[in-house]
Amino acid sequence: MGSFSLMHWLVVLALVLLLFGAGKLPAVMGDLAKGIKSFKSGMKDNDAEAVEHKPS
Repeated sequence: MGSFSLMHWLVVLALVLLLFGAGKLPAVMGDLAKGIKSFKSGMKDNDAEAVEHKPS
């Protein structure tokens, strides 16, 4: 299996635009960014708890 060509990426982009529409795409990307931020924040909190509860 080779890498994707420019034509493959254009087809994928066209499908995404058809599914979500040009107006809805920024909202979907914003929700995705919020989810990633929340995940990273949760991971930091989890690491901080692990350090606090580490037995000596």
